[in-house]
Amino acid sequence: MRINLCSFRGTRLAIKDFGTPPVSTLLAKEREGEMKGEKGFSLIELLVVVAIILIIAAIAVPNLLRARITANEASAVGSVRTINTAANSYSSTFGNGFPPSLAAMGTANPPGANSSCNEGQFIDNVLTAGTKSGYSFTYVMANANATIPAGCAAAGGSSYFIAAVPQAVGQTGQRSFCSDQSGVIRFDPAGGGIASDAACVALSALQ
Repeated sequence: MRINLCSFRGTRLAIKDFGTPPVSTLLAKEREGEMKGEKGFSLIELLVVVAIILIIAAIAVPNLLRARITANEASAVGSVRTINTAANSYSSTFGNGFPPSLAAMGTANPPGANSSCNEGQFIDNVLTAGTKSGYSFTYVMANANATIPAGCAAAGGSSYFIAAVPQAVGQTGQRSFCSDQSGVIRFDPAGGGIASDAACVALSALQ
């Protein structure tokens, strides 16, 4: 029996050509297999992650706010002490009694060449402007002297009081503070404004 090799080979080639898919089809199937092997996050997993982040934020944010309030209050108390010291230094240096204003005992921006009874330079220019670390500062002199020393723009006085009030109660500070020529620092736990020395003296002293 004789076999036609040409026909056999042709048939073989035809079968081979018919059974081999195009290269593009092979690549597409390969990519499909790779995509099936990849695993992304499910909706439940994403919700769990978001919930964990929210819980952490709920714990951390109030603690950060409390830390900020504590730091601002400590700064305010320090600034009130600084103003008390500056007022007494002004009085003993210039012989004009206690300074008539924050500007008189403070530092201009830019500062002058020398300190004087109009610019004592006993406190920095930030505190001189009346705001620092989330607090607003008010200085009021009372019982003005009858005479004004030479070179001074305004007469000093024999008494004064200072008030330090948070700019946003519960955010920049919780308590307000005050003091006067006695040097005793007092506080209002509600953070309210302090309008006079009499109102200051009525508050509890800071321990």
